[in-house]
Parts: sequence; structure tokens; C-alpha cells
Amino acid sequence: MRNRVNVLGIQFINTSFMGMVKNIREQILKECKTFIVTANPEIVMYANEDKEYMKIIQEADYVVPDGSGILLASKRLKQPLQERITGYDLMMELLKEANDENWSIYFLGGKEEVNIKAVNRIQEQFPKVNIIGRHHGYFSLDDEKVPNEIRSLKPDLVFVALGFPRQEQWIYRHYNTFEKGVFIGVGGSVDVLAGTVKRAPQFWQKIQLEWLYRLLQQPSRWRRMLALPKFLLKVLKTKQ
Repeated sequence: MRNRVNVLGIQFINTSFMGMVKNIREQILKECKTFIVTANPEIVMYANEDKEYMKIIQEADYVVPDGSGILLASKRLKQPLQERITGYDLMMELLKEANDENWSIYFLGGKEEVNIKAVNRIQEQFPKVNIIGRHHGYFSLDDEKVPNEIRSLKPDLVFVALGFPRQEQWIYRHYNTFEKGVFIGVGGSVDVLAGTVKRAPQFWQKIQLEWLYRLLQQPSRWRRMLALPKFLLKVLKTKQ
């Protein structure tokens, strides 16, 4: 695919941030069901170690580069991706569009109190946004209550904040049962929205050290952060 860049077996769409927003807008207007993965090096490495998860990622309609490590890898592979597209930024831009276009939204994930707080903050910031449903993220992947509700409500956008690999597994497991909707895995964005976790300031983002800021905020993430050097090493070996 001409507008895709292969990074360790995963095809990332090569577009700008607003180009991706345009793609999603077109999918919503056509009522085309769409599965979007926001992938960082942790997700890529996990997929390379888990065949079933790799299959899920490869069957998504779009995989966007959420992580400066993905952009660095694409440059090393001499196929530079245009721009970093984070799940949080994509979600916020789509909420802005939804506020203007009256798109319906279902918000899934996080603890119950965090989910409520996030939805309240969305409604404060985007008073015209149409949130037609929400649910916390503490349920079994086999639980039919949530997918049944989404099927009945038929939202335009479903933000799935269950963390990887669970959010992609949940979307994939129930995807064929939905008639419409753009399903996006947005990880810890629910915590940022609710204000329980602070996002890195612009300075840290610009110098591509948002991962370090997150580690300083949440030291317990250090094991997960080990995926980054392993990822870069694997990319270098692939290039050779």
C-alpha cells in the first residue's frame, strides 16, 4: 500500500494529523465501520511477541503512529512517516468535530469514577457534544452487556480506553457484530481527560521526551518503558 509504512510487520498510515481526521470524518459521514489502532513502540513489540495480537493489529483499518519512537524507526528505515498522531490528540480533535457536527459518542474505559469525571469534563469543554453512552472498563471481554448497548445505540464514535492489548482485543472480538461506528483505542487518555494523570507539557512533547515525563509521573511504568530500547534495537537489526 503506497500510503503505508511497514515498521516491524505493522502497516502505519503515512498521513498528517489533519489528514487522518479527514479520513475519519469521511468514514463517519459514509457510516463506514472503522477500526483504528493508535500504536506506540510498546504495542509494536507486544505484537511481535504475540501472533494473535499481531493478527488483530494487521486487520485494523488504520494504524497511526502514536509515539516518537515509531517516527524515528520510520526514518531509520528510510520511509519517514509524516507526523506523530497520538490517541489523545486525535480524540480531542474528534470531540471538537463532534461538537460541531452532532456526532454521537460512546465512551468506554477507566474506573467508574474516572469515566464519569472524564465525561463531565468533555461536556464542560464541548457543551454540544452528544455522548449517548458510557461504561467503565472493568468487565470481562466476553461480557455482552456493553456490546449489546453499543449495538442498540449505534454511536458514530466509540472511544475505547481499556489499555493495550485489551482494547484492541475487545474491538476485534465484537467488531463484526456492529453495524456502524469508528472504534478507536485511546489507552490512558481517559485518565488524562479526568485529570487523574497529567499529560507532558508541550516542551517535553517537542523534544520527544514525553515518555520520560510519563515515567517520572508514574515510576511503576519502568518495566513497560524497557520496550523502547528493545524496539529500536530490533529496528536497527531489521535495517541491516
